[in-house]
Amino acid sequence: MAAIDMGSNSFHMVIARTESGEIRPVQKLAEKVMLATGLQPDDSLDEDSMQRGLECLRRFAQCLDGIDPKLVRCVGTNTLRKARNGNAFLREARRILNCPVEVVNGREEARLIYLGVSHSLAHDEGNRLVFDIGGGSTEFIIGRGFEPILTESLHMGCVSYREQFFSAGRITEQGFRKAVIRARLELASIEPAYREQGWSAAVGASGTVKAIKNALIENGWYQDGIDLAGLYQLRDKVLSFQQLGEIDIAGIKADRRTVLPSGLAILIGIFEQLGVDKAHFSDGAMREGILYD
Repeated sequence: MAAIDMGSNSFHMVIARTESGEIRPVQKLAEKVMLATGLQPDDSLDEDSMQRGLECLRRFAQCLDGIDPKLVRCVGTNTLRKARNGNAFLREARRILNCPVEVVNGREEARLIYLGVSHSLAHDEGNRLVFDIGGGSTEFIIGRGFEPILTESLHMGCVSYREQFFSAGRITEQGFRKAVIRARLELASIEPAYREQGWSAAVGASGTVKAIKNALIENGWYQDGIDLAGLYQLRDKVLSFQQLGEIDIAGIKADRRTVLPSGLAILIGIFEQLGVDKAHFSDGAMREGILYD
């Protein structure tokens, strides 16, 4: 079987097989498509971004030979939810992949993320807070075991925040602070319900959290998890650069540099607004959730 996640920043595909009732990934592919950068002021996707996405899907399709199309599912997220001309992209995607292609709403995306994360972690009796910082949106879930209890999707992502607060590739302390404040304002709408429900462990998923975790480890700022002290040290390092293209920090890959400040600002906003003490990273994400679903 195969699952394809058409995210606002990256497209991912996982090919897996079932063995003794367990799902075993056999191939994983990921490409930085940056679909969200092509979203115009009138909410239409420009031709370049659509072609980048379709070219990526053509490469993915070459790996799907021999897999029953009924066992392949392709899901679009925030940028395709917003795009006025998204249906044209989806029609071409269906033709290329010859499988179901759909766009899910934010809460369904959150449910699938939680499903992927919960299957990647040891069973925990308490509530778990899960968050996934994407290119155009960030999903928040409180769940127990394999069951989500609260699901929410907020309009903040590492690509969209880069365009808003780090325009022309400039890094400024004021821009960073504004990004954190905007993230905290977005979170204020869900904070009461999430704090009331409570959690005993916090888990981050996907590329932004993974990159930040790697940077913290490489620079000696990781203390058995991601915490605010480490995030503030990484923030200070980021602010020592003036341009996104200049960022050179151990643990951060070249293709992740331009969205690091915006993703970091969102993560700091999450920790500060929700009162997260420490978080860990999960390899499971929406694509794994699609497979389990």
